[in-house]
Amino acid sequence: MDGVNAADVAKGVSRLLVQEGFSPILEFTLGNGRRLDVAALGGDGCILGVEIKVAVPDLKSDGKWPEYLEFCEQFYFAIPPEFPDELVPAGMGLIVADRYGGAIVRPSPTWQIHPGRRKAVTLRFAKVAAERLAAVIELTSNTRAAPLR
Repeated sequence: MDGVNAADVAKGVSRLLVQEGFSPILEFTLGNGRRLDVAALGGDGCILGVEIKVAVPDLKSDGKWPEYLEFCEQFYFAIPPEFPDELVPAGMGLIVADRYGGAIVRPSPTWQIHPGRRKAVTLRFAKVAAERLAAVIELTSNTRAAPLR
């Protein structure tokens, strides 16, 4: 697919979602053990999931994506520009992206998830995002913390 890999698509999807008012994180594990390639939280609390596909055989053999839907209020497939979009399941959102950005080609339907599940996903999202930020701060810190008194 012209050198566009999953990491490139993830970068473009993340840039697009930020422009759309979402806060994305990569590789987010759901309560059922499945892992979304990109999960995003909207300003209104909307939970959005994205499954990235860069190879036709991967898309054709993937039977797990419906298991993501009970954890998202919107769901998208994201593909690189040269990917045959007619192979993406109808009725789901579609994003076309490369490393520079992306575009929503087909909006996702929106559905409700159980309020308790929504709260659990939102809390897990916040915890994962905070832990990842703390890890980045730790890795980039040049100073040692002063001892507590």
